[in-house]
Amino acid sequence: MGNCRSSSRALLGKTHVVPDSEWGIQDFGKTHVPVFEWRIQDFSSLLKTGAKSTISGAFHCSGYNWFLQVIPMHKEAGAGTPYVALRLMPSQLSLVPGHTVHAVFELSIYNHTKGMYCGCKAATYNFDFKNTYSKEHCLIPLQELLKSSAFLVDDSCVFAVEILKIDVSSPEKKAVVIQKKATIVQNLFVQNKGFVKGTYTWTMNNFPELDLKHFVRSPTFEVGGQKWYIGMYPRGDKYSTDCLSLYLHLDASDEHQLESKKVAVMTLSILDQTNGKHFTRTSGLWVCGQGWGWPNFLGLKKLKDPSGGYVVGSSCVVKADLTIVGSSNDG
Repeated sequence: MGNCRSSSRALLGKTHVVPDSEWGIQDFGKTHVPVFEWRIQDFSSLLKTGAKSTISGAFHCSGYNWFLQVIPMHKEAGAGTPYVALRLMPSQLSLVPGHTVHAVFELSIYNHTKGMYCGCKAATYNFDFKNTYSKEHCLIPLQELLKSSAFLVDDSCVFAVEILKIDVSSPEKKAVVIQKKATIVQNLFVQNKGFVKGTYTWTMNNFPELDLKHFVRSPTFEVGGQKWYIGMYPRGDKYSTDCLSLYLHLDASDEHQLESKKVAVMTLSILDQTNGKHFTRTSGLWVCGQGWGWPNFLGLKKLKDPSGGYVVGSSCVVKADLTIVGSSNDG
């Protein structure tokens, strides 16, 4: 799990600021300019969704696309106090097979009272095809954030990323120059009621034929006034290891019509047609600008085991449950 002990115990104690020297949390100074800023406008509504995490839309920095993940109720193993934690993620589509991206970065939350960002400095992680999530970095106990007038203003808080250095382990062994540009800002709006829900069941009665293909997609279906489809790599995509890969996509023909992108939580399932014990995975909240899912959704051996009931004769059934809980746009 994450390195919460070295970077947690928060920006705030119950009655005082915890010393930086004790916990490694620092004020970044008023001249600190992050590459990406994510404003969550309805934080209490985010908690009400029950989502374990939420992931920003992509932002670009020095040749790579990145995502910021906020985990609002992260618990370190053996600890009872939930913390708000952050993780940095590169897009797999940005990575090159055989390359390792060593990144030095800072994850922070904005202190409106001090007028500066606060968080963990000089975090590091080695990203590659199989490791696309940094460790969790805890910033502040959830209950302290909810009571804070410095970090939570009008039920909104601001999280940020600064990428300080990138080295690529490859035949070229190159260092990437971080290009300083204006901060990229995204806004997340979460509804407190009126969630839009939809379910689609994709029954494949010719799965052995589809199993020979690299990629197959379901017919499109509509949820929330937009068209979606399930994308499947029956023998796994390039990020997979002996597993079926499964994703949910917003249909590209609709995407350009969106003034703001949907924010949703989804569940993908392969139905057990024999025993009723379906195999299911559920995402956190994600900004629906591209496909999202799992390269290693289900092992091929388990998928094709007759006792599992996932493939019966020529039939395989996949189900998508989608709940749209808000929207996201660039600020």
